[in-house]
Amino acid sequence: MPKGSAKSINRAVAAVLTVGAAGAAAIMGARAYRAGTSMPVGDYGAGVSADRIGVEFAQRAADRLSELITFRTVFSSSRDQIELEQFTGFIEALERLYPATHLALTREFVNGQGLLFRWAGAGDDAAARSAVLMAHYDVVPVDTRDDWTYPGFSGHQEDGYVWGRGALDDKGAVVAIMEAIESLVNEGFRPHHDLYLSFGNNEETAGDSAPAAVETLAGRGVQPWLVLDEGGAVALEAFPGLKAPAAVIGVAEKGLLDLELLTRSAGGHASTPPRMGATARLAQAIVALEESPFSASMPEPIVEMIRRIGLHSGFSMRLVTENMWAFKSLLTQVFGAVGDETRALTRTTVAVTMLEGSKAQNVLASTARANANIRIAVGETVDSVVQQVRAIIDDPSVELTVHSGHNPSPVSSFENEQFALLTRAVAASYPDAVVTPYVQTGATDSRHFTSICSAVYRFSPLLMDAEDRGTLHAVNERVRISSLGAGVVFYRELLQGLQ
Repeated sequence: MPKGSAKSINRAVAAVLTVGAAGAAAIMGARAYRAGTSMPVGDYGAGVSADRIGVEFAQRAADRLSELITFRTVFSSSRDQIELEQFTGFIEALERLYPATHLALTREFVNGQGLLFRWAGAGDDAAARSAVLMAHYDVVPVDTRDDWTYPGFSGHQEDGYVWGRGALDDKGAVVAIMEAIESLVNEGFRPHHDLYLSFGNNEETAGDSAPAAVETLAGRGVQPWLVLDEGGAVALEAFPGLKAPAAVIGVAEKGLLDLELLTRSAGGHASTPPRMGATARLAQAIVALEESPFSASMPEPIVEMIRRIGLHSGFSMRLVTENMWAFKSLLTQVFGAVGDETRALTRTTVAVTMLEGSKAQNVLASTARANANIRIAVGETVDSVVQQVRAIIDDPSVELTVHSGHNPSPVSSFENEQFALLTRAVAASYPDAVVTPYVQTGATDSRHFTSICSAVYRFSPLLMDAEDRGTLHAVNERVRISSLGAGVVFYRELLQGLQ
């Protein structure tokens, strides 16, 4: 779940409850109360269920993650700034820490230091229902000016956590996957169907290792039955009235578009400025985009997320979620008004991130340009968004150029065998969690795999409360040691369920 989303969703749903509770009571009366009863949940205050599940795996996973965090695997668009020895050291450490896995699986490199493993299935139809587990081992930088409690690449263990960059994003998932496979190999287990591991080395920046892995698999005729990457998580304190954690599984992700806005004029000396020169017309276009947001809608995965959460929440929440026919429009409006994160769930968003005009204080700009970073909602496309931007600006002198972009991913089903398998794996590792689909607002490497697989999901089996989620890409990133153990249980259950 993206940083800050839970807090905004809390405010959104609380606002809906305030506005609509009386109306819902009139609509449903006592019937709504009888229709839904809260499921019993465990004590998620002091003792989380993950503390009791996977305990036999937790400390070993923590110790190995601590070592892997010490490798500064920060990728950069400037190749001369990449510490290649850190990536090599990580790969060598992975092989040393997981010897049984490296003996049982074949490993190859894609696009330099991207890793692609294959665990050959034992069945005659091994290729028929193959699966791909994804993660990435590159990380974002640590700003040395920030005040970390423990050094960002220390892998320090304290207070039940492993601290350091990559603990949550995404070396924690790498370790949970490898721990699960190492333990299964040592137990003599072998999957019936082929299993692939795709560990990216540049997800945070260039992102071209994932397409290379897809090209490699496609060239061999591999069409996975299931792909699972990072994305959602097991979130505490995510929804009002919900005591249990919410296991939010991304079934889609928004598209991305970088669109340049360019205006031109004659230039000249700033002492004799023309009316509506290049900078003024660019500013006018930016203001138009700010004042005319894209229309809002509530995608089905979000509707289903709200419905499922409501089934496990209090009376007021159930009043809303059991009557989505009456409250969907209101929810859409409130989600769009209450916070940045919830607004991003309901519409295409536009953020102007770069501006450029004249390079001298007393010279008129002959060209002025801006970059609009646009996150495209499910149901829209790059082309439809460009057309809408053109209509909103309503100025033919503003030139629009697509620098890069991709459409939203297809929506994977939350009513198929694959989602049911993920649900069972969550139940084995977090038995009180409420499993729900959602739409991811950020981009992951998994979007590239939708070209060869129709069931692509985004979920990391790591428990995070609001404070934990706030450390993603930020100061004091850390992961609960207990949740590493539960994550191993998740992947073990998933792998054994692929039979």
